[in-house]
This record gives sequence, C-alpha cells and structure tokens, in this order.
Amino acid sequence: MKALKVYIFLVASFIGLCLPNTIASQQRYRVAACDWMMLKRQKIGEFGLMKQLKGDGVEMDMGGLGKRDSFENKLRDPVVAKMFRRTADSLGIAVPAVAMSGLYGQNFSTHRNYRYLVEDCLNTMDVMGSKVAFLPLGGCGSDWATNTKVRTEVVKRLKVVGDMAAARGKVIGIDTPLGASGNIKLLNEINSKGIKIFYKFQTIIDNHWDLYRDLKQLGKDRICMIHCSNVDGYVLSQDPAIDMHKVKDTLGKMGWSGWLIVERSRDKNEVHNVKKNYGANIAYLKQVFQK
Repeated sequence: MKALKVYIFLVASFIGLCLPNTIASQQRYRVAACDWMMLKRQKIGEFGLMKQLKGDGVEMDMGGLGKRDSFENKLRDPVVAKMFRRTADSLGIAVPAVAMSGLYGQNFSTHRNYRYLVEDCLNTMDVMGSKVAFLPLGGCGSDWATNTKVRTEVVKRLKVVGDMAAARGKVIGIDTPLGASGNIKLLNEINSKGIKIFYKFQTIIDNHWDLYRDLKQLGKDRICMIHCSNVDGYVLSQDPAIDMHKVKDTLGKMGWSGWLIVERSRDKNEVHNVKKNYGANIAYLKQVFQK
C-alpha cells in the first residue's frame, strides 16, 4: 500500500509539472517578445526574463552584424548552443523564431555573403527547435519594391534562400513595406514555399491602411508569424491605433493561429523600462488572446 501511494504521488507530481506546458502548447495563440529589443540579444538571461514576464517564448536574434560578413552568433559554439537549449527547455520557454535583425542595416540585395548568413540562421534554428526565420528587408533601401533592378535581385535571392529553408522544413518570414496586395504579388514572384510574410502591425498603421482589412486580404496561409506591436509611444493596452479585440476577431474568422511577438510598443516616457513595457504588453496579449 505504501509503495502504491508513493507511485500515485510521483505520477501526480509528473502530471503537475507537465500540465502548464501542455496547456500552453494547446493555445491557439502564443505570446513572445524579441530578445534584441529587450536588451537581451543572445544572452542566456533572456529565458529567465521571459519566464518572469510570463511569456511563452522569445524571438532570438542572430547577433550583431554591423559592417561584417557574418553575424556575431554565439550559438556556433556547440557548448554555448547546448547551454542555451538546455536553459530554454528547463524553463519551458520556446524559441519560435530566429531573427536576422542585422539586415535592417545591411543590404540583403547586395550582400556578398547572403547565402551564408541564411545558412547560419537555419543552423541556429536547428539548435533551438525553431521553424521560422525573420528576415527584414529594410537595408535594401526605401524604394527597393518599386526600383525594378533592385526588386529583381531581391526576388531572385529570396527564391534561393526560400528554397534553402523549405528543403529543411523551415520558413523565412520577410518584413516588407507593402500592404496585402503588394505582398501577394511579391510572394507570387518569389514562388517559394519557404517564403512567407512576417506580418508587422506597425507597417500597416504607419501607412494609414486598414489593419483588419489588410489581414483578411493577405490571408492566413501567407502569414507565418506576427510582430504584434506598433511604434513606441504607448503600451498595447493604451494604443488608440489598434483594437486588439478586433484583431483577435479578424484572425479568428481567417482561421489563423500562431505566435504573436512583441517588438516595440513601449511607453515613450519609460522606453528603457524593459520589465514594465514588455511585461504589460505580454500580459495584455495573453488577456485578450488566451483567456
């Protein structure tokens, strides 16, 4: 009898430990934040911070790029990579996406080492169990989408890296300055299963487009993940530019599910207060999308 009680206690304890992660994995929407915006770019403390903020995951950056040919990626070191993965797993914090934020500054359309940059990212995704890469195209210039020569090169290169990602069962989510119709046309030109849109609320709001209509027009199958935030100024719960309940209703009618990742939306009076800003944004998104 005593042995049976011990067995029941151990089983119950195991279920209790697993239950929070099981519940999280069954959520239609999960909430994360960008490590580089939380001042934790490739720092192992990012997982403990996200646990403290009660988020589900972090979008991990590849490290600084500056004017170099490669990222300052710590996770090429197998010892470091193992430590990062073990820490994330032990805390129940996922890494849904790995970002190449250095390409906000460097030009993807001309970078001579672009294949290696993407391959390095795909390898890091393998380490952290990620399926999506974030590739911003901001470094290509403000007119790349309308400059025929530059656009042709961007499309050609995205086809190459998209096929690289697809061959490994992954997707590269691109950040563009376009609305739904422009993004649909671009995706058709690229014609790769490995390229989708990493949707960004800020882009749509900056251009004074209808966020909810744009989401519906683009459609669920073209959106891999969402940067669910706006420019700095307000935390999300106070931002008059986004009706988050309407966003949820729109995504629900579209049939989309996945990761909502906070990039900005910091209080302009306390921009550097990481715990306050990201804690408030994560709590609000969970209140709206997970209750």
